[in-house]
Amino acid sequence: QVQLVESGGGLVQAGGSLRLSCAASGSIFNIYTMGWYRQGPGKQRELVAGITRDGSTNYADSVKGRFSISIDNSKNTVYLQMNSLKPEDTAVYYCNIKCGPWLSSSRDYWGQGTQVTVSS
Repeated sequence: QVQLVESGGGLVQAGGSLRLSCAASGSIFNIYTMGWYRQGPGKQRELVAGITRDGSTNYADSVKGRFSISIDNSKNTVYLQMNSLKPEDTAVYYCNIKCGPWLSSSRDYWGQGTQVTVSS
């Protein structure tokens, strides 16, 4: 099993910043991707940002230029630096990891979610 522990959510005013962290532990073997998803009120869960072990990244158009994802392979930890936050960024943010002994048998694991609330 793989455990994900998230931290860093909270309440911030529009224009402010927050940094989310997600540490993975357990039977990880190899990490293929880590990422952050979010689910706002009444909305479907959506990808915010993803990163591969070699550092390749992708972002949702709505956060490009404001959010930055990074990974510390030595700590199996992924970070999401969120700047210039907007009220529409308000959501529960979930950490995701795709890992396993081989890519063909890799699995997705999810964190418990951390609330980010941006006030106007």
